[in-house]
Amino acid sequence: MLQALLGADGSAALAAAAPLAAGDPLAGVEALRRSGYPADLAAAAYGQATLRARAAAKFGPDAARMWFTADGLQQATRPVVADRRARRLAAAGVRTVLDLCCGIGTDALAYARAGLRVTAVDADPGTAAVAAANAESAGLSHLVDVRCADATTVDRAGADAVFCDPARRSGGRRVFDPSAYSPPWDFLLDLTAGTTCLKLGPGIDHALLPPGAEAEWVSVRGEVVEAALWCGPLARVPRRATVLDATGAADLTGDGTREATVGPVRAYLYEPDGAVLRAHLVAELADRIGGTIGEPGVGYLYTDRPAATPFARGYAVDEVLAYSVKRLRAVLRSRGVGVVTIKKRGIALDPDALRRQLKPAGDATATVVVTRIAGTPTALLCTPLPAGGAVGNARPAGTGGG
Repeated sequence: MLQALLGADGSAALAAAAPLAAGDPLAGVEALRRSGYPADLAAAAYGQATLRARAAAKFGPDAARMWFTADGLQQATRPVVADRRARRLAAAGVRTVLDLCCGIGTDALAYARAGLRVTAVDADPGTAAVAAANAESAGLSHLVDVRCADATTVDRAGADAVFCDPARRSGGRRVFDPSAYSPPWDFLLDLTAGTTCLKLGPGIDHALLPPGAEAEWVSVRGEVVEAALWCGPLARVPRRATVLDATGAADLTGDGTREATVGPVRAYLYEPDGAVLRAHLVAELADRIGGTIGEPGVGYLYTDRPAATPFARGYAVDEVLAYSVKRLRAVLRSRGVGVVTIKKRGIALDPDALRRQLKPAGDATATVVVTRIAGTPTALLCTPLPAGGAVGNARPAGTGGG
């Protein structure tokens, strides 16, 4: 069906399907059939148009000329992440890359855009065909050689670096256990002996990571999207948190073994980016912003002054209360708070259930942070700081009754 979609009739069917992609699938396919397209081509065109519409959030305007599978779109690397990885490989002197488990080819395209030659391998014939079609559509097929083969049987000799993005989806669902990756974890560990980069799920257990490798967690606009394992001469530091947003990229590095100093609640609270938390670099962030934590293992940081940092979201602490639903409800009502954002860490509670218990009413807004301070459940009433950390006059944290 991919070959059919690549033809003139397929292109026409795709063009006709694009405006229907947001509607009911059965109605959309039926509309295409009434326009004269065969049932199988109509279904394929509608399915591809739907995937392209979904892909626009990840790939922007390029999605309209790309080819997708459902699983391939889910696992495909965002271009901003893939391009940054490609630039790092190129800066390390890599000129040829063996891309194992290439999926629909988004990483291979990034390597080619960076001027690298790529051998892209996938075990599924349909997925490999999609990767080849994407290379052709992007005008990069002269740099990307797509092959259908089992990654575990491919000769790795001759490539400057190996990249592998193992399949982490099965039956449309994510796979979190590395032993259930395809290829399996044992094969991936064998790859780490060379000049290798592995793309992994962000939930990977630190205990599984081989010594000497660099583990990097990447977030895009506040969402942790992947972990990457840099091996051999590509490894630079034990742990790295990379934050990508509209202003660019920022890295925080360290060994991932330190604990931040414990201290009291102070005038400002900082909620570390998920990549910082995953990389176990809260102590390194605390050093940068002059912060302390209120409880060992609980990642909120507290400072006396506002700090401009891309690695955390900042809040001014307006009031500190010993945690009690009744007391918190009374304070919110006295402030006329009708819209409450609830955050929690280090304490078991359901934010939605708590919101119902608080019964907020009024025109004001507030952020409530429920956490532990020196072992005590505590509620903090906070005001979000503007992006970048610029604030007016600092206010010291108050202490509520009880």
